[in-house]
Amino acid sequence: MNENVNELPANDVDVRRLWDEIASQVRHHRDLYYNSQPVISDAEFDELFQRLVRLEEEHPELAVPDSPTMQVGAPTGGAFDDVEHLERMMSLDNVFSEAELRDWLAKAPGPYLTELKIDGLSIDLVYENGELVRAATRGDGRVGEDITANAKVIEDIPHQLQGDAPALVEVRGEVFIRPEDFPDLNAARIEEGGKPFANPRNAAAGGLRQKDPEDVKKRKLRMICHGIGAREGFAPATQHEAYEQMAAWGLPVSEYTKRAATADAVVDAVRYWEQHRHDAIHEMDGLVVKVDAVEEQRQLGATSRAPRWAIAYKYPPEEVTTKLLDIEVSVGRTGRVTPYAVMEPVFVSGTTVAMATLHNPTEVRRKGVLIGDTVVVRKAGEIIPEVLGPVADLRTGEEREFVFPAECPSCGATLAPAKEGDADWRCPNTRSCPAQLAQRLKYLASRGAFDIEALGEKGAQDMIDTGVIQDEGDLFDLTEEDLKKSQVYTTKKGAVNASGRKLLENLDTAKNADFWRVLVALSIRHVGPTAARALASRYGSMEALVDAPLEDLAQTDGVGAIIAESFQEWFRVDWHREIVEKWTAAGVTMEVDAADVAPQTLEGITVVVTGTLEEYTRDGAKEAIVSRGGKASGSVSKKTDFVVVGENAGSKEQKARELGLRILNEEEFTRLLEQGPEGVED
Repeated sequence: MNENVNELPANDVDVRRLWDEIASQVRHHRDLYYNSQPVISDAEFDELFQRLVRLEEEHPELAVPDSPTMQVGAPTGGAFDDVEHLERMMSLDNVFSEAELRDWLAKAPGPYLTELKIDGLSIDLVYENGELVRAATRGDGRVGEDITANAKVIEDIPHQLQGDAPALVEVRGEVFIRPEDFPDLNAARIEEGGKPFANPRNAAAGGLRQKDPEDVKKRKLRMICHGIGAREGFAPATQHEAYEQMAAWGLPVSEYTKRAATADAVVDAVRYWEQHRHDAIHEMDGLVVKVDAVEEQRQLGATSRAPRWAIAYKYPPEEVTTKLLDIEVSVGRTGRVTPYAVMEPVFVSGTTVAMATLHNPTEVRRKGVLIGDTVVVRKAGEIIPEVLGPVADLRTGEEREFVFPAECPSCGATLAPAKEGDADWRCPNTRSCPAQLAQRLKYLASRGAFDIEALGEKGAQDMIDTGVIQDEGDLFDLTEEDLKKSQVYTTKKGAVNASGRKLLENLDTAKNADFWRVLVALSIRHVGPTAARALASRYGSMEALVDAPLEDLAQTDGVGAIIAESFQEWFRVDWHREIVEKWTAAGVTMEVDAADVAPQTLEGITVVVTGTLEEYTRDGAKEAIVSRGGKASGSVSKKTDFVVVGENAGSKEQKARELGLRILNEEEFTRLLEQGPEGVED
């Protein structure tokens, strides 16, 4: 900066000082992001960066060449030799709203490509006559670090291109770690005495810059290509054509990249992937939109740091950082004792989160979290919040390890794994543990079982505490006189209130529930709706089920040995059988009503429903398929018989078309249900 701060008016001095402060923070956190362990979330960095952008828009004199807004990446860390990229590696500008995206689309001519924004680390690969001669990190966009030896141990990166390769091609891609591989990687790192990573992206960045390629192998790094730089003897007309050729050479390209002819199609893709962010094999935090035609790209050009022909739509943050105040445990309906994080409340993905599951004692160790840590928390839509890991570099030394309790916090029974080698610890006091009974009552009252609206967690706990019921076997024998002992279901004068009367009405209705729902309501381990339907359909009654041999149960479609063994094990317990006897005496359905059995028009047929249907909810469509003997699958494969497509169907429809599968609209789906495959023959 050439100007002397002291010569500026006071208000300009204040602005410059603010700029200096924010710019310094951006540089610091950018350096941590590329060369070390970040201590703030991506969303927090984006907010900081946008503050700097807005300040420079209001005061253009601050947008000097060495501003962080003009720079790409970060300087190299010095651990490897520096290499200059053949063509500059640029960053992407971001938009954060549909309005901003449409403004950009209005200035950039279509057609477009939409690509998932992979949350990983950029890599630059140089191939000469088909041979990989160099790999480098992005660095500052002009100079990166030579990591050729490390790149060669990543299985996705070919050492030699297939077919006719050009004299030269510079390939850009993203290195990442799949979320499913991350916990095991962190566990191994902790076991070796290292600091745990906060998230998969940090682990990938560290892995790519290991000094020993053998250590790189352990990270299970993956790579997907997303661009090209310098080239000789290769002149694609479109970005899409470039990707097709790269795939033909054996380079990994994204299966999620799609063409979009119009701005509306781009917006549709943005909306779709916001709801399906976890369908991909990698972490992603946005959608990249590119002008497809290479000539149009040239005409649009670039700024000092980003192309004008591409933009990244950033989704609202799913990852934030907060303080882990404590780790407590809860007891579930099957006795499993689950540790959970108690955190300073933090806003993420549209809701305020104060608790998150930690699954089991092994998982706490695998994640490497300590009470008092700053932790990274993720929440996607309706998914339960999850602690990804600690920001270990922010530890003060006052953090402490979590000690898993030896006794059940609800009843005092000694905790232990049900079987040797189990990761989960359980309370063995299954009948009398108040916490387990409350959770079982809540579960049997859910929509997937008896659907008893008036029986919530508060009411269940109250009936246990006041001695109204001893276990769930007493539920269908409840009377108004029994409920007068309750506090939740009575008035201040001791009479049964409206909620109590509604509970008795609900229970009377629930006695006539489908037989498979009764099986679900028993809380037999592993017996969920799918297995319950299959067992009810095959055997028809509780008596036949109880008498069935283990081998016969296991042969039931959708059941198998584990579920069959769990079913028989449950009925070996005396008080379990007493529940069934009490319910039977109270008039609860214990067999399939032949009149309620839908015609088995879909026996042996697999159906995938994608998008929004007018007459069927997602659960309703699944129910319709399964009740007719079909399999309602959530993913499209060669084994899929039919794919039902509604509005905003997305990638499943595309995959179905690529596989040549039979696609049905809603009207055809109804005919399929009623008549079977014959009803939709051409």
